[in-house]
Amino acid sequence: MRLSLVHARYQLLETVRIPIALVGSAFFPAASMLFFVVPFSGDDPAIATYATASMVTFSVMSTNIFQYGIGVAEDRAQPWDPYLRTLPAGAAPRFAGRILAGLILTLISLLPVVVIAAVATEARLTGPAFLAALGTVLVIAVPFTLMGLAIGYSLPSKAAIVVAQVVFFPLAFGGGLLFPPGDSPGFIEAIAPYLPTRGAVELMWAAVGDFPVDRLSLVMLGVWIALLATVAGWAYQRDEGRRFS
Repeated sequence: MRLSLVHARYQLLETVRIPIALVGSAFFPAASMLFFVVPFSGDDPAIATYATASMVTFSVMSTNIFQYGIGVAEDRAQPWDPYLRTLPAGAAPRFAGRILAGLILTLISLLPVVVIAAVATEARLTGPAFLAALGTVLVIAVPFTLMGLAIGYSLPSKAAIVVAQVVFFPLAFGGGLLFPPGDSPGFIEAIAPYLPTRGAVELMWAAVGDFPVDRLSLVMLGVWIALLATVAGWAYQRDEGRRFS
């Protein structure tokens, strides 16, 4: 545990030393709130609350895909990464530290979204609903963390940047994150349950309001988690075998 905290501290210090990285992870969700939620949520607290939950999911997805997908690929290109793999502590503390740092950065990226929702919209949450939403954030971060790790360990940094950007918007749009519940176009409603973003946002909607989670979306979210965990594990083992065998 102590080594994991040391690695988490190292990851956070690296990020804080380049402040634009923090600004970038929080910018897109905050900008989406300002341009898509604030002008159109009106005076309806339910619509504003669901829209804020969608933007929270959007932020969790973007932060984790880009942070792990690009960050891991860039770390692999540095001589420090192979050196760390030679240490007797093994990979577990590094993984735990990276994920802990990622969760902290994810929560930081959510702050502008929450502030904008509280100040500029009619979104409202009770205390228990807020705690449920916070716990749900930790759950829905799992598939996007695994997706980022799969990208980061599979590809060199230049390719990882492109792939992260390519998969990001289709997942957000196809999962219905940019539409209120039930108001997505027909083709979006048809494909959304099969994407991890849909299961994630439905869990967020259920946490903040009386939204019934679709069973297919939940099952497919579990399938995506298992698939991405397999790919991430395979990519890590392949990278280790190529550079250390």
